Amino acid sequence: MYVILVYDICKEGNGQKRWNRVFKLCKQNLVHIQKSVFEGEISDSDLFKLEGSIEKEIDKSTDSVIIFKSRNERWLDKNVIGLQQDDPFMI
Repeated sequence: MYVILVYDICKEGNGQKRWNRVFKLCKQNLVHIQKSVFEGEISDSDLFKLEGSIEKEIDKSTDSVIIFKSRNERWLDKNVIGLQQDDPFMI
């Protein structure tokens, strides 16, 4: 399955630590494309594990995570305007 994951973590208090942990979890499974946005192919079981790990890290009263799911990347039209982060061809 192909997913786009976006998150908004409140950085006040212990929020920066939560933000860092969620970032690392996402980076292990998906491609970082923008500050708090990740995308990529992931199996159902790996996505289930990722969702569970993220749920343990966030504060549900201040943080949010949204995961958009598609069967395949080819069903999405993507248009990047400006700098594309984590471009493997950029030095």
